[in-house]
Amino acid sequence: MNKAYWVIAWNSISDPAAVERYIAPATAAILAHGGRVLAGGAPDKTYESGRPTRIVVVEFDTLLAAIAAYDSPDYQATLMHLRGAAERDVRIVEGVG
Repeated sequence: MNKAYWVIAWNSISDPAAVERYIAPATAAILAHGGRVLAGGAPDKTYESGRPTRIVVVEFDTLLAAIAAYDSPDYQATLMHLRGAAERDVRIVEGVG
């Protein structure tokens, strides 16, 4: 089985304090479901249509694990902090193997 990844682009943040309240419980939920945060932060360089917005990449052992982690009650509970505070583009992709 191939690894799978959450690829999260933060399109906008209107309430940085709310995002800070999201980070600790979200990270705990991700780790509890076997996720590993591989990269996070503003891009060092963008190309083509790239936007200089925060990006996060999280690795899971399988596609099913990545989906289950996102859909889990504990991770879903963390998203309340982002309502009205941030807009993101979240994609789950399977690695090539």
